[in-house]
Amino acid sequence: MITETISSESIPYIVSIPLILFGFAGSVFPALPGVILVWAGMFAFYLLDPMHRLDTFFIVVQAILTGTTYAADYFITIWGVKRFDGSKAAAYGAVLGSLMIFLIGPLGIIVGPLLGAVAGDLIAGQALKQAFRSGFGSFVGFLFAMIYRLLVCGIMVSWFAIKLAFS
Repeated sequence: MITETISSESIPYIVSIPLILFGFAGSVFPALPGVILVWAGMFAFYLLDPMHRLDTFFIVVQAILTGTTYAADYFITIWGVKRFDGSKAAAYGAVLGSLMIFLIGPLGIIVGPLLGAVAGDLIAGQALKQAFRSGFGSFVGFLFAMIYRLLVCGIMVSWFAIKLAFS
Protein backbone atom coordinates (compact mmCIF):
# COMPACT_ATOMS: atom_id res chain seq x y z
CA MET A 1 0.00 0.00 0.00
CA ILE A 2 1.37 3.33 -1.05
CA THR A 3 0.53 6.26 1.13
CA GLU A 4 1.42 9.81 0.37
CA THR A 5 0.99 12.72 2.63
CA ILE A 6 -0.32 16.05 1.55
CA SER A 7 2.13 18.83 2.25
CA SER A 8 0.98 21.90 4.13
CA GLU A 9 1.88 23.91 1.03
CA SER A 10 -0.73 22.00 -1.03
CA ILE A 11 -3.66 22.47 1.34
CA PRO A 12 -4.37 26.11 0.43
CA TYR A 13 -4.60 25.14 -3.24
CA ILE A 14 -6.76 22.08 -2.56
CA VAL A 15 -9.25 24.21 -0.62
CA SER A 16 -9.20 27.44 -2.64
CA ILE A 17 -9.15 26.28 -6.28
CA PRO A 18 -12.55 24.48 -6.18
CA LEU A 19 -14.14 27.50 -4.46
CA ILE A 20 -12.74 29.85 -7.09
CA LEU A 21 -13.89 27.62 -9.96
CA PHE A 22 -17.40 27.24 -8.52
CA GLY A 23 -17.45 31.00 -7.95
CA PHE A 24 -16.67 31.66 -11.59
CA ALA A 25 -19.45 29.28 -12.59
CA GLY A 26 -21.79 31.02 -10.17
CA SER A 27 -21.13 34.32 -11.91
CA VAL A 28 -22.99 32.87 -14.89
CA PHE A 29 -25.35 30.32 -13.35
CA PRO A 30 -27.62 31.76 -10.65
CA ALA A 31 -27.77 28.41 -8.80
CA LEU A 32 -24.31 29.03 -7.33
CA PRO A 33 -23.36 31.94 -5.07
CA GLY A 34 -20.80 33.37 -7.52
CA VAL A 35 -18.24 36.04 -6.70
CA ILE A 36 -18.50 35.46 -2.95
CA LEU A 37 -17.13 31.94 -3.55
CA VAL A 38 -14.18 33.39 -5.47
CA TRP A 39 -13.47 35.65 -2.51
CA ALA A 40 -13.99 32.76 -0.06
CA GLY A 41 -11.42 30.72 -1.99
CA MET A 42 -8.89 33.53 -1.72
CA PHE A 43 -9.70 34.08 1.94
CA ALA A 44 -9.21 30.35 2.61
CA PHE A 45 -5.85 30.55 0.85
CA TYR A 46 -4.97 33.59 2.99
CA LEU A 47 -5.77 31.67 6.18
CA LEU A 48 -4.16 28.36 5.19
CA ASP A 49 -1.01 29.45 3.34
CA PRO A 50 2.02 28.66 5.50
CA MET A 51 4.11 31.04 3.37
CA HIS A 52 1.73 34.01 3.93
CA ARG A 53 1.81 35.18 0.32
CA LEU A 54 -1.41 37.18 0.59
CA ASP A 55 -1.76 40.22 2.81
CA THR A 56 -4.72 41.80 4.56
CA PHE A 57 -4.85 44.67 2.05
CA PHE A 58 -5.33 42.14 -0.76
CA ILE A 59 -8.17 40.38 1.06
CA VAL A 60 -9.93 43.66 1.93
CA VAL A 61 -9.73 44.98 -1.65
CA GLN A 62 -11.01 41.63 -2.94
CA ALA A 63 -13.93 41.88 -0.49
CA ILE A 64 -14.72 45.39 -1.75
CA LEU A 65 -14.63 44.15 -5.35
CA THR A 66 -16.98 41.34 -4.34
CA GLY A 67 -19.35 43.84 -2.77
CA THR A 68 -19.44 45.93 -5.94
CA THR A 69 -20.82 42.97 -7.86
CA TYR A 70 -23.80 42.65 -5.52
CA ALA A 71 -24.51 46.38 -5.70
CA ALA A 72 -24.13 46.25 -9.49
CA ASP A 73 -26.75 43.51 -9.73
CA TYR A 74 -29.35 45.95 -8.45
CA PHE A 75 -28.13 49.15 -10.09
CA ILE A 76 -27.56 47.59 -13.51
CA THR A 77 -30.99 45.97 -13.40
CA ILE A 78 -32.52 49.37 -12.68
CA TRP A 79 -30.45 50.85 -15.50
CA GLY A 80 -31.81 48.18 -17.88
CA VAL A 81 -35.39 48.99 -16.93
CA LYS A 82 -34.80 52.73 -17.32
CA ARG A 83 -32.97 52.23 -20.63
CA PHE A 84 -36.13 50.61 -22.00
CA ASP A 85 -38.27 53.52 -20.75
CA GLY A 86 -39.57 51.75 -17.67
CA SER A 87 -41.20 53.75 -14.91
CA LYS A 88 -39.89 54.17 -11.39
CA ALA A 89 -42.44 51.57 -10.34
CA ALA A 90 -40.96 49.15 -12.89
CA ALA A 91 -37.46 49.73 -11.51
CA TYR A 92 -38.66 49.12 -7.94
CA GLY A 93 -40.61 46.09 -9.15
CA ALA A 94 -37.50 44.67 -10.80
CA VAL A 95 -35.48 45.03 -7.60
CA LEU A 96 -38.24 43.55 -5.45
CA GLY A 97 -38.77 40.81 -8.02
CA SER A 98 -35.17 39.71 -7.58
CA LEU A 99 -36.22 38.49 -4.13
CA MET A 100 -38.14 35.71 -5.91
CA ILE A 101 -34.91 33.74 -5.74
CA PHE A 102 -36.00 32.89 -2.18
CA LEU A 103 -39.38 31.60 -3.40
CA ILE A 104 -38.61 29.74 -6.61
CA GLY A 105 -34.88 29.21 -6.39
CA PRO A 106 -32.20 30.16 -8.92
CA LEU A 107 -34.68 30.81 -11.72
CA GLY A 108 -36.08 33.62 -9.56
CA ILE A 109 -33.02 35.79 -10.17
CA ILE A 110 -33.92 35.93 -13.89
CA VAL A 111 -37.71 35.64 -13.85
CA GLY A 112 -38.27 37.75 -10.71
CA PRO A 113 -36.91 41.08 -11.97
CA LEU A 114 -38.63 40.57 -15.32
CA LEU A 115 -42.03 39.91 -13.71
CA GLY A 116 -41.45 42.63 -11.12
CA ALA A 117 -40.74 45.23 -13.81
CA VAL A 118 -43.80 44.19 -15.79
CA ALA A 119 -45.99 44.30 -12.67
CA GLY A 120 -44.55 47.66 -11.61
CA ASP A 121 -45.29 49.25 -14.97
CA LEU A 122 -48.79 47.79 -15.07
CA ILE A 123 -49.49 49.11 -11.56
CA ALA A 124 -48.17 52.51 -12.68
CA GLY A 125 -50.74 52.49 -15.48
CA GLN A 126 -48.44 51.74 -18.40
CA ALA A 127 -49.64 49.81 -21.43
CA LEU A 128 -48.94 46.08 -21.57
CA LYS A 129 -46.49 46.56 -24.46
CA GLN A 130 -44.45 49.08 -22.43
CA ALA A 131 -44.60 46.83 -19.38
CA PHE A 132 -43.09 43.96 -21.34
CA ARG A 133 -40.49 46.34 -22.74
CA SER A 134 -39.50 47.23 -19.17
CA GLY A 135 -39.37 43.54 -18.29
CA PHE A 136 -37.05 42.94 -21.23
CA GLY A 137 -34.93 45.83 -19.96
CA SER A 138 -34.54 44.08 -16.62
CA PHE A 139 -33.31 40.98 -18.46
CA VAL A 140 -30.81 43.09 -20.42
CA GLY A 141 -29.69 44.54 -17.09
CA PHE A 142 -29.24 41.02 -15.74
CA LEU A 143 -27.02 40.15 -18.72
CA PHE A 144 -24.87 43.25 -18.28
CA ALA A 145 -24.58 42.53 -14.54
CA MET A 146 -23.41 39.00 -15.40
CA ILE A 147 -20.74 40.43 -17.71
CA TYR A 148 -19.66 42.77 -14.91
CA ARG A 149 -19.44 39.86 -12.44
CA LEU A 150 -17.30 37.89 -14.90
CA LEU A 151 -15.04 40.90 -15.45
CA VAL A 152 -14.59 41.41 -11.71
CA CYS A 153 -13.92 37.68 -11.21
CA GLY A 154 -11.30 37.86 -13.94
CA ILE A 155 -9.61 40.82 -12.27
CA MET A 156 -9.71 39.15 -8.86
CA VAL A 157 -8.29 35.85 -10.09
CA SER A 158 -5.64 37.57 -12.21
CA TRP A 159 -4.44 39.59 -9.24
CA PHE A 160 -4.48 36.43 -7.11
CA ALA A 161 -2.37 34.56 -9.68
CA ILE A 162 0.09 37.45 -9.98
CA LYS A 163 0.44 37.64 -6.19
CA LEU A 164 1.21 33.92 -6.03
CA ALA A 165 3.54 33.94 -9.03
CA PHE A 166 5.67 36.80 -7.77
CA SER A 167 5.82 36.12 -4.05
